[in-house]
Amino acid sequence: MNIAVIICAAGSSKRFVKEQQHNLEAARKKQFADVAGRPAFLRSIEFFANRDNVKQIIMSIPAEDEEMFKISHGANLSFHGVKLCLGGAERFETVAKALELVKDDIDLVAVHDAVRCCLKEKWLDDVFKAAEQTGAAMLACPVVATLKKVKDGQIIQTVDRAGLYEAQTPQVFKKDLLKKAYANLNKLDKSKISDDSQLVEAMGQKVSIVETDFSNIKITNKSDIAIAEAIIKSRPKPKPQGPAGAYYEAQW
Repeated sequence: MNIAVIICAAGSSKRFVKEQQHNLEAARKKQFADVAGRPAFLRSIEFFANRDNVKQIIMSIPAEDEEMFKISHGANLSFHGVKLCLGGAERFETVAKALELVKDDIDLVAVHDAVRCCLKEKWLDDVFKAAEQTGAAMLACPVVATLKKVKDGQIIQTVDRAGLYEAQTPQVFKKDLLKKAYANLNKLDKSKISDDSQLVEAMGQKVSIVETDFSNIKITNKSDIAIAEAIIKSRPKPKPQGPAGAYYEAQW
């Protein structure tokens, strides 16, 4: 099946930027921050760019960053054939705008957080296959922590974690299904929408999961960058095709 990938990088990164300002550092949104020498968003794009079944990559960015982004990263985007889309105020608005740009010959649409830059090829293989078979699939990690429900600063319940999973991305859907889910958006409480799977679930569609682990980390705080870098450096390096250049090792 032909796949389009929507890379969501239009968030304001308020917590990440505030943390840098507190430490008197130059403020940079998390999706543009360097992770082991390359921007987080670019590492995410690279997981999809060389796959034969990925026919289109759309990346959403904040409107206020458009000019700077094109100057700084336009060459990389052009090299990977990435089309830019200006995001909305909320994530669901961003995805809705990107969906309008998906080509007619696309079968599956994958929605991925730009700051989840520690994917594995096998996870992608499996989630694409699951979505092709069932119509809707996503990466998810079993919850291993003990969960407490708190009110007014006090624990009121220990939550049973059996069967609980942390939602991750990419989340992959048949194109027509995802478009139908977004057409149904106005019937839902938008304040409670946190991912695309919710929209699909609201129509009664079952969403399959492909189990991952904690290493599919989402960068939220500045400290997460060091964790992401450690994960990347701990994984086997891909073998270069042809002679390796003098700076091959440096990129890792």
